[in-house]
Amino acid sequence: MAWNEPGGDNKDPWSGKGGDQGPPDLDEVVKKMQDKLGGLFGGKGNGGGGNSGGSPVSTPGGAKGIVAVVVIGLVVLMGFKSFYTVAPAERGVVLRFGAYHEVTQPGLNFLIPVVDDVIKVNVDQISSFPSKETMLTKDENIVDIELTVQFRVQNPVDYLFQDRDPNKTIRDVTETALRETIGTSKLDFILTEGRGSIASDIKRRIQELISFYKTGLEVTSVNTQPAKPPEQVKSAFDDAIKAREDKARQENQAEAYANDVVPKARGAAARITAAASAYKQKVIAEAEGETSRFLAVLAEYEKAPEVTRQRLYLETVEQVMENTNKVIMDVKSGNSLMYLPIDKLIQERAETGNSGLTRQSIPTNSNIETIRREDSRDRRIR
Repeated sequence: MAWNEPGGDNKDPWSGKGGDQGPPDLDEVVKKMQDKLGGLFGGKGNGGGGNSGGSPVSTPGGAKGIVAVVVIGLVVLMGFKSFYTVAPAERGVVLRFGAYHEVTQPGLNFLIPVVDDVIKVNVDQISSFPSKETMLTKDENIVDIELTVQFRVQNPVDYLFQDRDPNKTIRDVTETALRETIGTSKLDFILTEGRGSIASDIKRRIQELISFYKTGLEVTSVNTQPAKPPEQVKSAFDDAIKAREDKARQENQAEAYANDVVPKARGAAARITAAASAYKQKVIAEAEGETSRFLAVLAEYEKAPEVTRQRLYLETVEQVMENTNKVIMDVKSGNSLMYLPIDKLIQERAETGNSGLTRQSIPTNSNIETIRREDSRDRRIR
């Protein structure tokens, strides 16, 4: 049966003991709570007097204190929410009522709580991704291309609102630019001197496309690895590369040989040309000298024909008798028997090379005897 029914022994379930004590008064509980709050916020409590009847007393000062505290707390909270900090590597994109409003720079910035929202975007962070594709070249060869693309956010507004997935867009654009570049290049160019220019062309095409799609991204670098053939044709590809290297080596050797031989040949040709020119000048000069001498002799001959004829005769005899071994003497002027140092004359002739012996030659015994006989015959005739 219930505690308050007859026979329930008056046991109070809210108290730890029985007896005649009734349940606690609800008004008393509210009064105690008001007294405690009033004491906290400067109000006056009702405990200890003032209302002997025990009825509750209203406390308007306590309610105002609570409202003031709440308002102050809200103001402080709103103050903290009204300022935010943007890092040096970031840009703050402010949304007002969900729509783009402005871009804030690094530092302390202000926003309207509840109304504004800020999205921070890192514009200095460099991101990268690899790309590896098997391409068909312009000359219908298959080649494997591997590269790494590095990029960063350039325009945070376009990055957030213009493209749904900029990171996926730049990957797709990279494949497109790679296929376009490799498809318009020949295999030899890709494998040799075209590696740097191919990377530059790919970067340029990627930037053009992502700018067209307004992704807000900027390509910082494109690094390409050396192109390789597929594994199925690697052996034939290596043979082709070896043949190309042999060709380059032979061309270098031929060029080195040409650089060695051609200057020598040019020098020899120049030397022969110079010698021929000198010989030409010599012959011309000699001919001109002979002509001048002949004209001079002719002028003298016209003046004195007999004297000139005699002089020419003597000069001719001198030239003819210059290399003979005969000695011509005038026996009329002296004794026909004379001593000639033949050995000394021959030695002197050999040393001087016939110089100085223009009018006389070295005689022999037979020649001297012939001269004597001719002289005796001339005497008998006279």
